[in-house]
Amino acid sequence: MKKTLFIALLALVSVAASAKLPSVQLKDIEGNVVNTAELLNDGKPFIVSFFATWCKPCMREIEAINDNYIDWQEETGVKLILVSIDEGQNVAKVKPLVDSKGWEFQVLLDPNGDFKRAMNVQMVPSLFILDGQGNVVESHTSYTDGSEEHIIETLRKI
Repeated sequence: MKKTLFIALLALVSVAASAKLPSVQLKDIEGNVVNTAELLNDGKPFIVSFFATWCKPCMREIEAINDNYIDWQEETGVKLILVSIDEGQNVAKVKPLVDSKGWEFQVLLDPNGDFKRAMNVQMVPSLFILDGQGNVVESHTSYTDGSEEHIIETLRKI
């Protein structure tokens, strides 16, 4: 019984780890339409991070990544793509927040939660690390101080 359960769990993890991004039409903060299935980084790894402007752990995670981003880019070529799940009036807060923080990341808006549902995101922050071919290698939810170290370790392995 335990062996069968282990094999089933291993198969599930393997499927999740090799999943590709679903095709959802979103807009970036400049109003351009982006198909999420076409998000790539010229054969280099990238990160898709779901956040909300009202989410304090999200802000801490993004700031921690931002503090290391230039070094990570030089070492691995990684690109960060933020996906805001803000709805209603909060959508209007995304661009001013990004501008005020000086974030140089691609930022997409998912006010209807279509991409969030397609990626089975239940809570924010939710972060996905993808390889250069767009395969999900790892994902996690929540944020604890210092967990950005695990992100760079994973990027180095890819």
